[in-house]
Amino acid sequence: MPFPFPGRLAAASLLATALLAPGCVSQKKYTELQSQNAELSKSRDQLQVEKTALQQDKARTEEELRQRLASRSQQVNQLNQNLSGAEAQNSQLSADLKDREQRLAELQKKLVEKDQAVQALRKRVADALLGFNAQDLQVNLRNGKVYVSLSEQLLFKSGSTKVDPRGQDALRKLATALKGNQDVNVLVEGHTDNVPITKGTAGMRDNWDLSVLRATEITRILTEAGMAPGQVTPSGRSEYVPVAQNDSPQNKAMNRRTEIILTPKLDELFQLLEQN
Repeated sequence: MPFPFPGRLAAASLLATALLAPGCVSQKKYTELQSQNAELSKSRDQLQVEKTALQQDKARTEEELRQRLASRSQQVNQLNQNLSGAEAQNSQLSADLKDREQRLAELQKKLVEKDQAVQALRKRVADALLGFNAQDLQVNLRNGKVYVSLSEQLLFKSGSTKVDPRGQDALRKLATALKGNQDVNVLVEGHTDNVPITKGTAGMRDNWDLSVLRATEITRILTEAGMAPGQVTPSGRSEYVPVAQNDSPQNKAMNRRTEIILTPKLDELFQLLEQN
């Protein structure tokens, strides 16, 4: 660092010259020069202190800058790592999304195939049962299932569990239409009105027994006609699932019915749903 105050240096030089030649300088002048020398020494010491302080301040500033630079470098590295992690995560999310979209597309395809299969099943069953009165036999599509509803008049005499010949004919035609189709579950539901059965009817205590025994008899006819026994399930609902109020003979006749519910097996569809 260049030494400041050139005027003072000149004075110091002059003082030194005067000291070397004391005979040429008066006492007053000599005293002035000594005073100037003292001031210069004081100024030099002050400058040295300031220089030291500046050097220390410079060192602190440089250290702070190094620390800040190191901190910024660490932050940049962390940001780069986070960015790399986010990019990897986004890549994985994109792959997962693509995979899910593929599964959803496959699920949609299976749903369409299932609806088509149910429509084809309904048509096949309806075609097989064309010759029967619509009041006695109906084929409907509800909730993705095919319902074959048969009246008591077509199947049974009052209070009986033995199927009449015309009802047996309808059941055999239905079995023929379904024979060999292992992708359909068959549920046979017996229904009654709310009129209690005659006391002392052999083998029956109430409408539960009547509905179950009728469903079992129909199941037996279907399996004897060629359907796989493990494919058909009989059940009795008694009077508790009516289609009309039991307040008139016509409505009671509507409630005395057997419903054969055909449901396509949905194992593959359920597997896809679990995956999604």
